[in-house]
Amino acid sequence: MRIILSLLRIIVGVLFIFSGLIKANDPLGLSYKMEEFFEVLHLTFLSPYSLAFSICMNAFEIIAGVAVLIGYRMRIFSFLLLLLIIFFTFLTAFALFSGTIRECGCFGDCIKLTPVETFWKDVALLVLILVIFFYRKQIPPLFKGAGIVMLAATVFSFAIQWYVLRHLPFIDCLPYKVGNSIPEKMKLPPGAKPDVYEMIFVYEKDGQKKEFTEKNYPWEDSTWKFVERKDKLIQKGNAEPAIKDFILTDFDGANQTEAILTAEVPTYLFLVQNVAKAGKGWDEKIKALQQQWKDQKILIYGVSASTKEEIIAFQKEHGLEFPFVQMDGVAIKTAGRSNPTLMLLDRGVIKGKWSYNDIP
Repeated sequence: MRIILSLLRIIVGVLFIFSGLIKANDPLGLSYKMEEFFEVLHLTFLSPYSLAFSICMNAFEIIAGVAVLIGYRMRIFSFLLLLLIIFFTFLTAFALFSGTIRECGCFGDCIKLTPVETFWKDVALLVLILVIFFYRKQIPPLFKGAGIVMLAATVFSFAIQWYVLRHLPFIDCLPYKVGNSIPEKMKLPPGAKPDVYEMIFVYEKDGQKKEFTEKNYPWEDSTWKFVERKDKLIQKGNAEPAIKDFILTDFDGANQTEAILTAEVPTYLFLVQNVAKAGKGWDEKIKALQQQWKDQKILIYGVSASTKEEIIAFQKEHGLEFPFVQMDGVAIKTAGRSNPTLMLLDRGVIKGKWSYNDIP
């Protein structure tokens, strides 16, 4: 039985350490996924604390994984692990059977698992942890002084997350990583079938509104008055482009995406998802880039999801003269994990990306 317990401890411990580390590489990513769960479960009052929950959960996975490997206080940690895996199994079951959440984020953005794969992974882990829990009294510590190892694991698990929050993830698993071409990532994968939409025309006559398609439109009756046009999904495709919401518009609503992605000079995007929550200490470095823009050596655009009025006030506060464009907040959070983030493009190819603490 000891051999079996040792094997189970290695499997469970390594899996939890791996899971914790891969999410600790990007704690903001898990916090965004938590916010999605909170919204679906009508627990939005917890959303402001999602990052704190994310950091603590990642740290606990690493710490608990180390504890299982070295047999440290198994009565406590086996019970805590059992509670955690029951909670995870509930969440993955909800994601699978409700269909409201595509991915649980159990291994972050680096390893994508379908809801089915994630659910059965948690079921298997639940069985293994149950065995460890029932036989916890038979698992002694591997060596004396295990408390020092646990202290080191605790410090490390929080320190690594503090570092990536001040800078950027060590490993960028998102579509906007350095070396990727944004225009190429906006295309469907080869052989994929796109979503098929049908144009629906809403017309009004005698106070009643009716929907028409091109097939049944009353071409001969001119008394119908046009109300609106909308697109209806009639066939779901089998894939999506890696980047699907990279749309840059100026304050007048004009689309500037193609012009920015095809510029022949180095183009910097200063991503400020929320100008009210922007970090500090980057002013002088950005103004140095602004001078190069004035000398017509580079292009630089601010990119934000804030309102026009908020952006203009932000520009005045920091003395920014280069133009700002607007983009969806989710796209900005995906492109840059710090607020602000500086991104360098060469004809749409990402050549560099820096947290506001690391702008060269």
